[in-house]
Amino acid sequence: MISRRQRRSRLFAAFLGNPTAVLGAAITAFVLLAATLGAALMPYGPNYTDFMDLLSSPSLAHPFGTDSLGRDVLTRVLYGARVSLVVSAAGVAIAAVVGTALGMTSAYKGGVADVVLMRLADLLFAFPSFVLALFLMVVLGFGTANVSLAIALTYFPIFARLARNMTLLVREEPFVQAARLMAEPTPQILLREILPNIAAPLIVQVTIGIAFGIVIESGLSFLGVGVQPPTPSLGVIMADGREYFQRAPWVLTLTGVAISCALLGLNLFGDGLRDLMDPRLRQRAQQ
Repeated sequence: MISRRQRRSRLFAAFLGNPTAVLGAAITAFVLLAATLGAALMPYGPNYTDFMDLLSSPSLAHPFGTDSLGRDVLTRVLYGARVSLVVSAAGVAIAAVVGTALGMTSAYKGGVADVVLMRLADLLFAFPSFVLALFLMVVLGFGTANVSLAIALTYFPIFARLARNMTLLVREEPFVQAARLMAEPTPQILLREILPNIAAPLIVQVTIGIAFGIVIESGLSFLGVGVQPPTPSLGVIMADGREYFQRAPWVLTLTGVAISCALLGLNLFGDGLRDLMDPRLRQRAQQ
């Protein structure tokens, strides 16, 4: 019988043998380090203004240049990446917890609750994601916390449907039936028997969902209905750069490059995890 340590060793070896997962993890780690440690090491504050150095082009002192108020764009991008990551991760975490709990419960219990949840998910799926998030911001009001809530409500049906479909496949397995015969409480069956066996695709969905959340947050803030100035976020910085794009295109362009790097890393990491956790995809990649 394979021990837990051997299993981890094999999984780690498979991870190192997957170029997509390694590259995605490296880019994601770099983005996280830059947003946390890099922002703290910058010599400027995110709202430090120098009116003698407005809209300066990229240089050694200001690698991303400065904006219309003389603020260092790289510093603001690093702090903005931190804000965008936290907002997106919080929204996706809420969606994952609530959506997974409801999806598992509805699939396990069935009946009217299952029908109502799936119809609600279908209703939310009927709207384009960004349009739904924009509508929710108008209803909820502007602000950082409401952006996270809008992301959660937008992404909730994906986790609910995924958890429901996976639970339907697992609930008839012998170990679940044995737990039922032993009269284990339903929450215990869901948490101890079912959840560990459906966790892999949910984890993959979380990584992809965070990338999706960054796009939503940046878009909402770019339109002025998300994170509000002077709090730096990637969308706020791009909105500022749009106003003087012809004179200082580096503000909008370099911020967009930073967003693209973050999305690339998260998506590659998610694809790599999916290949590792799905035996069929892993065998196909090895052929």
